[in-house]
Amino acid sequence: MSETSKQAVLDNRGAEVQPVVREQLDVLDQLMKPEVQESLTVLVENLPKLAEMVTLLTKTYDIVQNVVTDKVLIEDIKGGVEEFVKPIGEKAKGLAAAAIEASDRTQVEASTVGLFGILKMLKDPQVQKTLRFAQAFLEVVGEKNQQR
Repeated sequence: MSETSKQAVLDNRGAEVQPVVREQLDVLDQLMKPEVQESLTVLVENLPKLAEMVTLLTKTYDIVQNVVTDKVLIEDIKGGVEEFVKPIGEKAKGLAAAAIEASDRTQVEASTVGLFGILKMLKDPQVQKTLRFAQAFLEVVGEKNQQR
């Protein structure tokens, strides 16, 4: 990749010590820069914290690795999620089917609902339950708006 040229290094008597790879000299030049020395000082001062963080990260990595590779745990989590989601999906399908059926019925019946029809509907327990819910819901929304 990079061409490495070798240079002779002379000691204080002018004798050749040994050839040194140019990249090593580049590293030494980098280490002589004041900003690099300051960064190294900060790193050395924080080595205990860094060692503690690396230990914690290593433990976390090991735990995650064990969890990810544990087939039994993955199947248990999958089963738990399915048990939670399946009833919700079934309930949503039931509500959607009821809404579609109600829509179909309104398309077939073209009769108008008069005052006496409304009064008759008010006696239906489901209508009463829905009206109580609507009233309680509106009260809660009103209270929330007053708190703001």
